[in-house]
Amino acid sequence: EFITKYRTRRRQVRKCSGEVVHHEGMSSDDELTPTEMLEFQKSKDNVLEDSRKIFEDVHADFCDIRKILLKFQEWKEKFPDSYCDAYISFCLPKLLNPLIRVQLINWNPLEQNFAELEEMPWFRAIEEFSVARETTEPK
Repeated sequence: EFITKYRTRRRQVRKCSGEVVHHEGMSSDDELTPTEMLEFQKSKDNVLEDSRKIFEDVHADFCDIRKILLKFQEWKEKFPDSYCDAYISFCLPKLLNPLIRVQLINWNPLEQNFAELEEMPWFRAIEEFSVARETTEPK
C-alpha cells in the first residue's frame, strides 16, 4: 500500500514536470525521502516484533522444526506401517510452512549480506530428515 501510494505520487510529479523519458520499473528506491525511509523502517520493525510473538505461547517441542522432524523420524522407526498410512510426506510441507515463513520474514536476498537458504537451520533440518528418510526407505 505504501509503495503503491509512493509510485502514484512519483508518476504525478513526472507528469507535472513534463519528464518524457521514463522506463516503468526502472526507478530506484533511493528516491525515498528520509521521512519515508523512517516510516518504512518503523513499519518493518513493528512487523518483526509481532512475528517474534507468534509462537511465544507454544511449547518448544512444537515450534522448533528440528524437534518436530525428530518426532516424525521416531514415529517412522517405531511404527513404519502407521507412518506410511498417514501420508506424512504430504503433510509435512503444510505443517512446517508457518514455521518456515516466520523465519523468512526478515530474509531479503537482495541485501548484500543475506543468508543463503541452504545455510539456514530449518533448511538443514529438513535436508537431514530427507537424507535419513532416503536411507531407511526400501527402494
